[in-house]
Amino acid sequence: MPDYLLRIRRYDPDSGKTAYWDEHTVTLNPRNSVLDAILKVRNEVDGSVGIRCSCQQAICGSCGVRMNGRPGLACNTHLEVAAARGGGAQSTVPQTDGEGPAGVIEVEPMGNMPVIRDLIVDMDAVHWKKIQRVTPYLINRKPVPEREYIVPHENMVDITQTMACIQCGACVSDCLSMEVDPLFVGPAALAKTYRFVGDPRDDQHEQRLRDLSEDPHGIYDCTHCFNCIDACPKEVAPMSQIMRLRRRAGSDHKIVDSNNGHRHEDAFVTLVRDYGLLNEAELLPRSYGGNSWFGKFHPAAGKELLSSLPTVITGVLRGKVSPKIAMFGHKLPGGDLAAIKKLYKKIESRPQRLELNLYISGYEDDPEPAAVAAGSSGEAPQAESSASESESS
Repeated sequence: MPDYLLRIRRYDPDSGKTAYWDEHTVTLNPRNSVLDAILKVRNEVDGSVGIRCSCQQAICGSCGVRMNGRPGLACNTHLEVAAARGGGAQSTVPQTDGEGPAGVIEVEPMGNMPVIRDLIVDMDAVHWKKIQRVTPYLINRKPVPEREYIVPHENMVDITQTMACIQCGACVSDCLSMEVDPLFVGPAALAKTYRFVGDPRDDQHEQRLRDLSEDPHGIYDCTHCFNCIDACPKEVAPMSQIMRLRRRAGSDHKIVDSNNGHRHEDAFVTLVRDYGLLNEAELLPRSYGGNSWFGKFHPAAGKELLSSLPTVITGVLRGKVSPKIAMFGHKLPGGDLAAIKKLYKKIESRPQRLELNLYISGYEDDPEPAAVAAGSSGEAPQAESSASESESS
């Protein structure tokens, strides 16, 4: 069996010392998990190593850590996979036999949360606080039936993806928006929100959406970095759920928030339809002054344009912004623009939105070509078309 160099980030706030790397060589099968290696060190070498773990079956979410810079479940990550990712530094311990380890695996606590000790983070201070923020329970629709609610199968399937969340905090760990704005509600909590917004038994759909639309740290604070999608071990795709909340709020409930989030998205869609590519010079004034060419003459748009001038001038001086493109935008050939407009017309003429999540459309490795083609083109198969009702209800 190969040797792996396990570098554990150690930190004890009570000691008064700074964090440091603790190196251990472990001999295990490549198919053993990173958690196996950590527990081997704790059981055989140093019993003070701090890590949370419980089920070791990738369901409790306790053992979330960063491995070579990427978040995940230590119990669900093989040593060979973690080592192949790279990112680990070289060992500071000299090799006496002339051969190095099969791989270097750096294990760190998750990000965006305070470290309690070693690999243990304070989930209460961030993760669970955010979950509590979104009212994480069903509010009964009235009148409450005497026996039970009868919920359409399609509705329950629609929220199955968000129900798969095990609250491990991996998405929170890698969220760039939370890194910049710690007040951001966060991907885990917002994915949890869709679990109730998509449930027909809940009585507070609009109230939930309006609350998180008006919150400057709510659904429009996500920057679409896709980190949470890559980090999630259960394919919940939190960012996708955030986008669905936005569509529910803006398109279905017509919520125009004071943060200009909906206006910004509306301007984005309109500019791509009219120009084929994003016209950055028009995006800002339309987001604040109205979704038309005249938006730039609105006082609110003028104020934002003036505040953006230093950034634009710096970009021009450094060659990152073309004055011509900044003033007049990008241009597409007429045929290409016509093709884009045709796509918009086809999508907008549909009587309802078709948004098939993972649990409705099937897995990415579905062997049936027809299902794959249908999922990639946005056309729902005949048998699945009713399943998307939950997204447009």
